[in-house]
Amino acid sequence: MARASVALIFRTAESGGKELLFIQRARRKGDPWSGDMAFPGGRLQPEDASARAAAERETLEETGIDLGRHGRYLARLSDLITRHHSRWRPMVVTPYVFEWQGPNAVSPNHEVQRVVWVPLEYLAAGENQSQLPWRTPVGTLNMSCCRYQDACIWGLSYSMLQELLATGINARSEIPQ
Repeated sequence: MARASVALIFRTAESGGKELLFIQRARRKGDPWSGDMAFPGGRLQPEDASARAAAERETLEETGIDLGRHGRYLARLSDLITRHHSRWRPMVVTPYVFEWQGPNAVSPNHEVQRVVWVPLEYLAAGENQSQLPWRTPVGTLNMSCCRYQDACIWGLSYSMLQELLATGINARSEIPQ
């Protein structure tokens, strides 16, 4: 089974509130998630020492954010199963939570259209939750999502976000027991 990992990165904003980093994937022909909001990450490579190392490597490649130097690892969230990007083969995605303590500058690569820091308070507010109609061969499903400006956070990213918010990790400096 293919494996991938992502990094959920939060920081303290100048206002004192917490913000969570999202990337908007670059638009590419043949990419079913082209243009979607996501967390930085990707597939494990043979040179990766662990799934967490893969999340750190992919984050550096995609955003220029060096979690090894300026990130503080906090927790691992639940594995999620999806299908591999270009195949129907199942893939396990492991989310890791970090607190960013470095510079604000980011350097998105060709895979990333833009980087967005979204206030956690906004993401948690019930009035910002919505439904995204998603067409399938058997009909339309209404997928839970959170809309922020012109973006829609849904699918695996939304599931990871909901687990993060439920843990309370983002509001503290230590991992809950």
